[in-house]
Amino acid sequence: QRMNERDTDANQKAIDSLLNFETVKYFGAEGREAARYDASMQGYEGAAVKTQVSLAWLNLGQSLIITTGLVIVMVMAARGVQAGSLTVGDFVMVNAYMIQITMPLNFLGTVYREIRQALVDMAAMFDLLEQPAEIENRPGATPLVVSAGRIEFRDVGFAYETERSILHGLTLTVEPGQTVAVVGPSGSGKSTIGRLLFRFYDVSAGAVLIDGQDLREVTQASLRAAIGVVPQDTVLFNDTIYYNIAYGRPEASRTEVEGAARAAQIHEFIAGLPEGYDTTVGERGLKLSGGEKQRVGIARTLLKDPPILLLDEATSALDSETERDIQDSLAAMGEGRSVITIAHRLSTVVDADRIVVLERGRVVEQGSHEALLALGGRYARMWTRQQSDPDAEAEATDAA
Repeated sequence: QRMNERDTDANQKAIDSLLNFETVKYFGAEGREAARYDASMQGYEGAAVKTQVSLAWLNLGQSLIITTGLVIVMVMAARGVQAGSLTVGDFVMVNAYMIQITMPLNFLGTVYREIRQALVDMAAMFDLLEQPAEIENRPGATPLVVSAGRIEFRDVGFAYETERSILHGLTLTVEPGQTVAVVGPSGSGKSTIGRLLFRFYDVSAGAVLIDGQDLREVTQASLRAAIGVVPQDTVLFNDTIYYNIAYGRPEASRTEVEGAARAAQIHEFIAGLPEGYDTTVGERGLKLSGGEKQRVGIARTLLKDPPILLLDEATSALDSETERDIQDSLAAMGEGRSVITIAHRLSTVVDADRIVVLERGRVVEQGSHEALLALGGRYARMWTRQQSDPDAEAEATDAA
């Protein structure tokens, strides 16, 4: 058990440092990471040595007992031959029998250790399997049927921890074909809205509905098939660009994959690579820039072609010119769909049908861009700050 624990700890530290190699190098911490790994391996080595020593003692004691028994039996057989009750053939037969019995017993220590190791591994596996899932389909859950795409957050309350509530009685409606932008300072609950819509968590109070269907009453697979997400931090698989785009809809043809790449303004970049769509992106897409990864993520969602879109600052890593092109593509993709846009840069949401301003888990303002500016409230102050200081656009929603 100690060997397994130490081995797991060492593997975690190794994987952590290798995946985050850039951070390690930023701080010149190669020696520190190697020392952490060595400390974990020393614990593993100590446990492994104890295991081998105990096995050696087990084998030694077992061999001693077996050899002693064999000698005693052979002495008894020899005395039987001497007394005339046994023949020399009987002596040879006893010897053969004893060897056939004792030879398999010599492996008993090794087999015992392997069995114990397997039992320890199985216990760890069953402990993992017995962990309850936080979100499960309810008995009798039905597939989600998206007829129009109306999204409703009805008096929603939610907390990751009992002591700290995130959303307080949130009521928000996205009508079919409407684009609603959610803005606000950090910690106001913007990203939580996306997680609840995708049902990574269940609401603590109230309900989230799509076309009148409570998300807790539908199957998770059908819900997630109906929603397309473009996250702020796009994570790619260590495979080809084609594989990562086609991940949105594996059965799509190559023409459809390339069409999605064109719509995401990345086809020309891919075509200019020596291996084209067969280029491997590396661990978590490290061979691509932030903007290129984000465009691959957008292409992946475009290919999925879902009735509901969730855009979590989908163009944050793009330059201004590419951002405008992508915004046009996203706007075209959003036509006829219900779209929720989580935004930090207000300039990306001025064309939204409705802008909702969150603060401390509550809706403090909502309306069109022009209406909110005329209101002269929180949104207007954030907008004025961004216009006067374009470099502060990303931080503007954190301003007072």
